[in-house]
Amino acid sequence: MSTTRSTEDRTGRTVGTHEGHGRLGRILSGAAVALGCVLFLGGFAWGALLYQPYAVPTGSMAPTIGAGERVLAQRIDGADVRRGDVVVFNEAEWGDLPMVKRVVGVGGDEVACCTGGRLTVNGEPVDEPYLPSGTPASVAGIPRTTVPEGRLFLLGDERAGSLDSTAHLQEAGQGSVSRDAVVARVDAVAWPMEGMLDRPAGFAALPGGISEPGPLKAVVAAVAGGAVLILGGAAWGPVAGRFGHAARARRTGQARGV
Repeated sequence: MSTTRSTEDRTGRTVGTHEGHGRLGRILSGAAVALGCVLFLGGFAWGALLYQPYAVPTGSMAPTIGAGERVLAQRIDGADVRRGDVVVFNEAEWGDLPMVKRVVGVGGDEVACCTGGRLTVNGEPVDEPYLPSGTPASVAGIPRTTVPEGRLFLLGDERAGSLDSTAHLQEAGQGSVSRDAVVARVDAVAWPMEGMLDRPAGFAALPGGISEPGPLKAVVAAVAGGAVLILGGAAWGPVAGRFGHAARARRTGQARGV
């Protein structure tokens, strides 16, 4: 009889401990799923608030952005635009659809091409590593042009096939567009998934410098982290339950054999 009581006591303590662990596991599992939902849904909401997807219909920004590719562009005010930014803008005289070009000059800049095959801004040659290899900064050249205040001078990265500021030099504003025409700044190529666009260091030494990337990486991290927590938390309960059931069965069998 002494042995039986000892076995029952020992078995009771084991079962009670396991049930406690099971409750803790369920609590942690639920907390992980709840936190995951907050991150996942919050990340999507944050991204939708800050970013807008656009399809680029032409190859005028190749090789940076190819024809038919989709980009994610951060909604910004035109006052935040810096040289080197790839922007989405609406200019009625250029066309009815949103256009995507690179800013190479801002109000007050003198833009020209070419010196040694390179674009110059305020007399300083600018390195443009995003251009197709072996091509000059302009095929036909750009006469010295002063960008009016409050406006932007824009070029496509495929200089031979881009209808950009060089095609509108004889119009009012000398081919420039108003900062107010800008609706967003491209941060990444979303499809195919080529990732974040590099900020061109060639413009960094000019007044105002270059812009900082938007929070797209943080948005993606929040969504991905939330998905991992949801899946991990949801899977933990069944997995822990299966192992717990096996452990109880094993201990019960051992107790009966004593």
